[in-house]
Amino acid sequence: MSTLAVITPSYAPDAELFALLHRSVLENTSDDTIHHVFVPPGDQEAFARFQGPRCHVWVRSELLPRRYLRVPTTDLYVNYRRPWPPLRGWVMQQTVKIAAADLIDADAMLIVDSDAVLVRPAGVESFSVDGRLCLYRLENGVTAEMERHVMWHQVARKLLGLPPAPPPPLPDYVTALTYWDPAIVRAMQRRISEVTGRDWIDAFNSQLHISEFILYGVFVDEVLKASPPVNTTICHLSYNHEPWDEATAVAFADRLGPQAVGMMISAKSHTPMESRLAAIRRCAQVVESS
Repeated sequence: MSTLAVITPSYAPDAELFALLHRSVLENTSDDTIHHVFVPPGDQEAFARFQGPRCHVWVRSELLPRRYLRVPTTDLYVNYRRPWPPLRGWVMQQTVKIAAADLIDADAMLIVDSDAVLVRPAGVESFSVDGRLCLYRLENGVTAEMERHVMWHQVARKLLGLPPAPPPPLPDYVTALTYWDPAIVRAMQRRISEVTGRDWIDAFNSQLHISEFILYGVFVDEVLKASPPVNTTICHLSYNHEPWDEATAVAFADRLGPQAVGMMISAKSHTPMESRLAAIRRCAQVVESS
């Protein structure tokens, strides 16, 4: 069986959500699967309790070259060779996912946000067809009204040396839980360096608007032209920004699809923990009865 590493950027306000995710990783992945969590320097203590044989707590700056200097009391970094723009926290969360491919020894990376949980066994075979790793690609998922997504496509294509994107609709590769091939990630790093003439990490971090998921998807589809199998049902998710009561959360869990290995209720919804736990319990019942 192929080895799997789980990759999660997080921070102290999401530590309790991460606890739910990590418990689900222990329950739904093989004993040789390690959960790697990447946190800001000041948040390491909040995650220290998870450190162990199956969880490695990283300080995010460990993945940066020494030329990146942290701005005191902030989660901003500057590349002293090119100090503008600074590297902000939300771009840093994306950077560590890509840089993690150089650190881990695994055949696949499960990239999962800290507000998601696993609800079914999640080995590499869960996202593979005939031995080939799937790609999360929602056809025509990016419309003209999704201006940031359109911008992310254009930035990805520029970094990868591709012509500008055609007018929308465009495929959407953004999701809360998906699998990446580390070898493809490393090839993507090399491509960015070749195109830009810079270390990939500097080229990536210098962007004001960027999406790691769209970058990976465009690389697979437009550079490698790999024609991978597609799976958009791997995670049952909601990006709703309103808090859910228990009944609403359970009703959402009731709609868990038969192929979903994960469930995500956005942390931005500020859904109470009681409602979130009720949804997790309901997912367990759905899985048991399926």
